[in-house]
Amino acid sequence: MAVVGVVKRLLVGPALRTERERGQLLPKWVALPVFCSDPISSVAYATEQILLIVGLGGVTYLGLAAPVSVAVGVLLAVVVLSYRQTCHAYPGGGGAFVVSMDNLGEKAALTAAAALLVDYVMTVTVSVVAGVLAITSRFPALQPYAVELAAGGVLVLAVGNLRGVKESGKAFAAPTYAFIALVFLLLATAAVRDVLGLGIPLASGAGEQLIAHEATGGYLTLLLALRAFASGCTALTGVEAISNGIPSFRPPRARNAATTLTIMGVLAIAMFTGLTVLAAKMHARAYPDGFPSVISQLGAGIWGSNSIAFLFFQLSTAAILILAANTAFNGFPVLASILARNRYLPRQLYHRGDRLVYSNGVLLLAGFAVVLIIGFDANIDKLIQLYIVGVFTSFTLSQTGMVRHWKRLLAQTSEPVTRTRMRRSQLINLTGAVTTGLVLIVVIRYKFVGGAYLAIIAMVMLYAMMKAINVHYRRVGEAMSVPEHAELVQPSRNHAIVLVSQVNQPTVFALGYAELIRPDQITALSVAIDEPEARRLRDTWERQHFDIPLTIVESPYREITRPILGYIRRLRRGYPRDVVTVVIPEHVAGHWWEQLLHNQSALRLKTRLHFEPGVVVASVPYQLRPSLGPGPVPRTEPGRTGYPGNSAGYQHRR
Repeated sequence: MAVVGVVKRLLVGPALRTERERGQLLPKWVALPVFCSDPISSVAYATEQILLIVGLGGVTYLGLAAPVSVAVGVLLAVVVLSYRQTCHAYPGGGGAFVVSMDNLGEKAALTAAAALLVDYVMTVTVSVVAGVLAITSRFPALQPYAVELAAGGVLVLAVGNLRGVKESGKAFAAPTYAFIALVFLLLATAAVRDVLGLGIPLASGAGEQLIAHEATGGYLTLLLALRAFASGCTALTGVEAISNGIPSFRPPRARNAATTLTIMGVLAIAMFTGLTVLAAKMHARAYPDGFPSVISQLGAGIWGSNSIAFLFFQLSTAAILILAANTAFNGFPVLASILARNRYLPRQLYHRGDRLVYSNGVLLLAGFAVVLIIGFDANIDKLIQLYIVGVFTSFTLSQTGMVRHWKRLLAQTSEPVTRTRMRRSQLINLTGAVTTGLVLIVVIRYKFVGGAYLAIIAMVMLYAMMKAINVHYRRVGEAMSVPEHAELVQPSRNHAIVLVSQVNQPTVFALGYAELIRPDQITALSVAIDEPEARRLRDTWERQHFDIPLTIVESPYREITRPILGYIRRLRRGYPRDVVTVVIPEHVAGHWWEQLLHNQSALRLKTRLHFEPGVVVASVPYQLRPSLGPGPVPRTEPGRTGYPGNSAGYQHRR
């Protein structure tokens, strides 16, 4: 186990004391790549999703991409403004779950939580797969290894986040800012070429024949545009992460979070609309398998496919797409911790690990993402269909909850200036709720058959699971609750049963321990699997002259656990008010791999005994000599049995 500890420290670093948590709070320049890499990186594939849909109408309808992107940009601005209100109203974090629980009730809150959890898993999966796609677009020979590369990327991100939020944020800041700079450099280069009359080159796929697969004209064109809009809304993923992680910001937390959210919105809108307009001008093509990606076509067209600038552009695109999963790696564990604190998820997700991060949440998210990557063969087009349903579900519930929040505060306030400010905030959130609700309907309509139904099923299952977990914790709490001035209840007697397989040092030590706890009755119990072995055990026992009786139960089917359980249950039926203490001698080997050779039967038995009423299990460890190195076993004074590795002996009666 020491080796495991050394490897863990090398990977994640030394443990941090609790008082160092304040030093892990994030300034805005670090918070931007930590919480906003997902919406910033979405511009790399949101444009592609729009072109993929409008291209179904034929080359004539590629012009729809620009107005659709503007509509998505406007929606993004509305959502950003809405979540700014959430940051100020709920500075404790928790986002859609806390807002919905406070204003809409448990059902809405769990729906929002389930939607967000599914969204975070999809964020990791889609972002990493899109990043790998950017790499394979530049290096096609790596395409057959897309699944392995994507799974490896998830694991690297998990390790990075296990090291701590601030440390991972600093490490991921450079690729995020490099991508932002290179996108604006690409747009600026294209604009300069256009102004100087040099012309904007066509994309590599511009000359390919584009066959119409969808009927168009009249309202059918509108439906095509709505479908493209639904796909382009992937640009909004991750916007809510800041509202979940407000406690991670430096003070003043709410203001810093809202400012970071605004910066993210401005950057994302400018980059997304700019890339979509440029893609339309270059007649870039989107392919169902995503290869080559639209953004790689733009970079190759403007800078040349063999240029250094294009190489750095592709590497930064791959990096930001993979690192976009970092948004989920910070959002998912925090939300899971809040849900666990409210007893909707297992308590293991509540506490921080030794690096002051929610380690169990990080590992759980990574596991789900790897399973999806393998299950969908790292195909971005298949995975993208499962996306954004959860996003807009949580958006709609959160903003609806905020409308109720302001309504409640307005009823409690009479000061005119405050009421005016609250009504303005309420109007912003109402606009966000109505807009995102309509988009949710559109998204479900056009993505349900393509795979969104799987995300909806996952949300329903998560909802049911969280309800069941909450019911379990509530019942356990009620069962274990103690009334005021409760009296201590003692069993009538204590029967100690020492399990014996052979007469050796661990057994003798366990017998001494059983006498030490002074039970009303001690019985040595053995299971007879082999008759000659049972006779030898009885003869050895009699020669030792222990004053503890030995009972041997038969096991015609060569089992150990079931005969012991049967003996204990018969004893309990005869003395239902008594407690039975089962003393189990266990070897403790010198090395972890040696431990695998011992105590497996004891482990299985202990697991079963934990479910037996009125039974207490006492494991008595005995350190074997190999743990101390070679040498003779030390002798002890007459009448006492010493045991290597333990400091005490005991007197056994003859």
